[in-house]
Amino acid sequence: MTERIYGLRELTRILTLTPRRAAQLKRLNLLHGELRYTFRELLALRAAAALLDSGASVRQIRHALDALRRRDPGIRQPLAEVRMVLDGGRVLVESERVRFDPRTGQTVLDLDAGNLEKTAEATLVTGLVRPLAPPSEQAETWFERASEWDADPAQWDDAVDAYRRVVAIDPTYAAAWNNLGLLLHRMGQYDDARTAYERALAEADDCAEAAYNLGSLNEDTGDVERAIDCYQRALATSSDYADAHFNLAGALARAGRGDEAVKHWQRYLELDAGSPWAKIARAHLEVVETQGESE
Repeated sequence: MTERIYGLRELTRILTLTPRRAAQLKRLNLLHGELRYTFRELLALRAAAALLDSGASVRQIRHALDALRRRDPGIRQPLAEVRMVLDGGRVLVESERVRFDPRTGQTVLDLDAGNLEKTAEATLVTGLVRPLAPPSEQAETWFERASEWDADPAQWDDAVDAYRRVVAIDPTYAAAWNNLGLLLHRMGQYDDARTAYERALAEADDCAEAAYNLGSLNEDTGDVERAIDCYQRALATSSDYADAHFNLAGALARAGRGDEAVKHWQRYLELDAGSPWAKIARAHLEVVETQGESE
């Protein structure tokens, strides 16, 4: 179990969060203060910030989101799954070339095809084109692109190159170092992965995910004691890190420290009792209990 992450520090930089904007996003229940954010959560935060920049109020956005969820209960993160725009003082959903009001479902207007044609003609006259690659100085743009690619093994090489661009532009970008390490780890490039994880921790010593991933790498290379140290470091930063409790318990058990492992199996079950891994944790606890009864 390994993962890529976006820390609050990276979100603050990517979204240029001011205290006022952060407060607005908290009121929308999008910014929750946790250490870990998924890429989908990042997309939702960026979409909400764009709506606020365009003049939408928190109340308008909240009403539009509530209406969308009522219409389609299957939508988990509306701002990341549909495009929303402010038009005429209303927050509308834009689908292809049609906009509609999510509260009523009524189509508002067709997008102006004439303006699109004029824009296209102007482009031909001036020779202007939209660049296919993001500007090299934008670390966040490359980070987002890499994050899209790293979910597809067929694009891992491209994702590695993109993460390397990020850290070349901004060597202090801990989340990019962590994600780069994770990809290299998955690709079997253990030495390079270790270097990346260690660099992530050097840039952000509270990056629990990098410590956790380094622990996983140490287990893969047979160094259980160093793995235990890394998992403990992750938990020192994030005490409710369920996966770290799970892996630490397993590493302690393999190191012959079953008594110490028990509390981490138990804590994992308290934090994530519904996961497929919970069965493994319960099985280990049953073994320990059986041994205790035998003694």
